[in-house]
Amino acid sequence: MGIVIVEVCDASLINTLNIEEVLEAEYPEVAVIKSDCLSFCGICKLKPYAMVNNKRVFAKTPEECLNKIKAKIDEELAFYS
Repeated sequence: MGIVIVEVCDASLINTLNIEEVLEAEYPEVAVIKSDCLSFCGICKLKPYAMVNNKRVFAKTPEECLNKIKAKIDEELAFYS
């Protein structure tokens, strides 16, 4: 299990990308967890989003969201450096 946890709601628009495969291949310290619901009712249908170490990351497009997730991961990993 990684030191950075990325949680994704099954209904999130971010799921148009295979972020689990992308993130876990690029960052061995990351664990991606998919959940039925993350209790942010409605946001998953409006914008792509995920939780990175319990911090919400969202954007207008899945690609932009993935870039923001990567930036947040880098920020979290810098804490452990």
